Amino acid sequence: MQEKPIRPGRRRSEESRQAILGAAFELLAEVGYARLTVEGIAARAGTGKQTVYRWWPGKADVLLEAITAHARQHIALPGTGDHAADLRAFLAATFAAATPRTADALRALMAEAQIDPAFGERFRETLLRPRREALATLVDRAREAGRLAPHLTTATAVDLAFGTLWYRLLGTREPLDDELAELLTRTLLR
Repeated sequence: MQEKPIRPGRRRSEESRQAILGAAFELLAEVGYARLTVEGIAARAGTGKQTVYRWWPGKADVLLEAITAHARQHIALPGTGDHAADLRAFLAATFAAATPRTADALRALMAEAQIDPAFGERFRETLLRPRREALATLVDRAREAGRLAPHLTTATAVDLAFGTLWYRLLGTREPLDDELAELLTRTLLR
């Protein structure tokens, strides 16, 4: 059995990683995505730009990791057995995680995913797919219990929930709030 080759360079320290991710979020809020640079992120984080480029291909991937970590940290997959309460809690947590800073990052990443096909694939696999799978788990539980609206498939229910989120984030900027979580829950379940 062959051993894995050791990659050159120093191992990424968690402290540096967190500093870079935090710096990217801070600068995004201050200067916007168009003016966000790897050089600026590195300077704010107290690292060299080579360090950032060693770990990420560019600023979009730094933000993608930061957003993905934020989602994992703030959006739990409830399993109380009360399908409506679980779905409402998941949607409410998802919407609450879209703070103004996070929403700006999501808008920038979605735009980047449209113009850079390679990044678009990473965006879908790293952020969108796991979030869709989590919601699909809750919808499937409701479907198995006979609670999903009979005309909906799991995929369509997930599309309705996340389609609403993205439409509001990208198009109307209407609030993502508990009222919307409740309305979607009532729409998807019977």
